[in-house]
Amino acid sequence: MTPCDAAASAFYRDALERLSQSGIPFLVGGAFALGQYTRIERHTKDLDLFLREADVGRALDLFRAAGYSADLPFPHWLGKVCCGSQYVDLIFSSGNGVAIVDDGWFNHAVSAEVLGLPVRLCPPEETIWSKAFVQERERFDGADVLHLLRVRGRSLDWDRLMARFGPHWRVLFAHLVMFGFVYPGRQHHIPRWVTDTLLARFAADRDNDEVPDTVCNGTLLSREQYVFDVNDLAYDDARVEPRGRLTPREVSIWTAAIDDEK
Repeated sequence: MTPCDAAASAFYRDALERLSQSGIPFLVGGAFALGQYTRIERHTKDLDLFLREADVGRALDLFRAAGYSADLPFPHWLGKVCCGSQYVDLIFSSGNGVAIVDDGWFNHAVSAEVLGLPVRLCPPEETIWSKAFVQERERFDGADVLHLLRVRGRSLDWDRLMARFGPHWRVLFAHLVMFGFVYPGRQHHIPRWVTDTLLARFAADRDNDEVPDTVCNGTLLSREQYVFDVNDLAYDDARVEPRGRLTPREVSIWTAAIDDEK
């Protein structure tokens, strides 16, 4: 279990119990799920709960009725419930708009116990998928990805994981290369067909000289570190429709929060 103080534990337990009693489907992710999978404990000021987008409004109303402050600061992926300095994050996508919470998350959820309560965890495949894109200057989830691969590499549903990354397969490939560097004695935990498939794609893609130099995919990895590329170098933002799922307004809200969160 991820350690937290008594007040935080009481808040988190109350949140879990209220959602469970309401019948709103949810999954536990973040540090609590990572701790269950890897036994790595870390102090956290929030509890990450994953819901379908269609259920977020009901969940926010549920917590408001209980007297908590609850709002939707980022309409494209995240709601927040506040109790003092502690938060419950209601996550229904990722900041880059890629990792949308859909039925597959729930179909492959893992039963566990968190704070003494029976819950379901985000599947390790979807956890890897969503964390693989978090590569900010102030937060990099690559180590979490590698720790999950270390303990789960042999049992992952690699077909589903590969499908999740889809056209963004290079992101998975990059993490697998780093996995071999960090854990050289466990490279065999990654199926050979996975690395062979990605290596073949990489080789074929390198020979493709018809890809126009007009898009920057870096914004899928960091909302801040590639602003220059989009604003000053006039690259297309890979997050924005039709390439991505976000509207210009959603990107604007997400970008404006950079300074607010420092």
